[in-house]
Amino acid sequence: MTKDFATFATDLTFDDLPQDMIKLLRRSFLDTLGVAAIGAQTEMSHVARRGALAMFGAGTAGDSRILMDGRRLSPAGAAMAGAFMVDSIDAHDGTTPNKGHAGSAIFPALLAVADTMRQNGTQFSGKDFALWLALAYEISYRAGQVQHATCHDYHTSGAWTAVGVAAVIARMIGCDANQIRHAAGIGEYHGPRSQMMRCIDFPTMLRDGVGWGAPSGVTAAYLAREGFTGAPALTCDSEEAAPYWSDLGTRWLTLEHTHYKLYPCCRWAHSSIDGAQKLMHDHGLQHTDIAQIEIRTFHYATRLAGYEPKTLDEFSYSIAFPVATIIVRGEIGPNELTPQTLLDPEILRISRATTLIDDDEMTARSIEKRWAAVTLILHDGTRLEGDAMTPRGDVDQPASDAEISAKFHLFADNTIGRSRADEIETLCGRFDDLDSVGVERLLDLALSAPE
Repeated sequence: MTKDFATFATDLTFDDLPQDMIKLLRRSFLDTLGVAAIGAQTEMSHVARRGALAMFGAGTAGDSRILMDGRRLSPAGAAMAGAFMVDSIDAHDGTTPNKGHAGSAIFPALLAVADTMRQNGTQFSGKDFALWLALAYEISYRAGQVQHATCHDYHTSGAWTAVGVAAVIARMIGCDANQIRHAAGIGEYHGPRSQMMRCIDFPTMLRDGVGWGAPSGVTAAYLAREGFTGAPALTCDSEEAAPYWSDLGTRWLTLEHTHYKLYPCCRWAHSSIDGAQKLMHDHGLQHTDIAQIEIRTFHYATRLAGYEPKTLDEFSYSIAFPVATIIVRGEIGPNELTPQTLLDPEILRISRATTLIDDDEMTARSIEKRWAAVTLILHDGTRLEGDAMTPRGDVDQPASDAEISAKFHLFADNTIGRSRADEIETLCGRFDDLDSVGVERLLDLALSAPE
């Protein structure tokens, strides 16, 4: 197992990547930058950047620009600030079996180190960056699956993305196979083994742990390069892990399990949002028609019981309020991610009239899917029962390129401007074909402050 993992992390080339992986990475690049653009406006992001600037000044390792900000920090500091920024808007790509997210850690970390490499005179192409992204996603996904299978607690994504980020940053900065093994082990050991359900039960700015998973991975790589030891990473190099890595390089979990969010809130709410929206559309309803809502869903989701969220963090980890929002507003976009929305009397009325039902069948089915069934009850007592469904954006119900583009512009245009957003979209759509000059331009667009 040790040899196989090290060989994959060290020797994989761009030509080894499936074409579908390239297409996925293009979509994730665009999607993540859109989330970063709107995330840069949140209170959580501003607080995280102030903290990072206070702690992580640029040093001998180089300096990196903060995502969508432009100010310079150490690579670890820029990775932390960028990861918190993306994580502040719960709309980034994810993986359902791992109950979490990889891109929100991977993109800020890899962009931060790539910017430092560029500042230090290292040239690389879009193909190089695509290879690094693919490695980071696949290693993170597999480490996450092992962790969920072998650890009792449900840990945040920061715990397992730290492993993937560490391994790939180590390759980026010139480490050999043995150093990559140590980097993965350091990242695993020092990554944030934070309890996800705590943040769901008590929503705060902690979110999904990637704000520490990204810098933990970056730091692990630099430590390994200098001779710090930490192998083995048990999520990569243990007997329990072996079955999850046996088909490495021939099967891509990233292709099988990456989903895209159409709404900026916890994925566990999306099937309920889709179900409510479908019933409203099919029956030609207005929000004033709705008296009550019943939602049958899986056990974990019933803990998203934020009927009257007081903060956007609580909004992100709720079901009733986002469902009420889609019923009243017809969308959940930037205009809904405001303190004023939390006070909307009609949204609050419908949210308070929502009942979440812990359904054993939905729980049994919600392993690689997230199931829910919505019933709308009208003022005249009519019950409109929707079918059980899973969220759009999964591999079996993929979001279209047009939907990804529309979401990106919905999030980005008012914050960075339409012209810059259009150029980002064009370059992300072919980033793997860019030469070093083109990559430099894309980095400048991603890492500069809005004008």
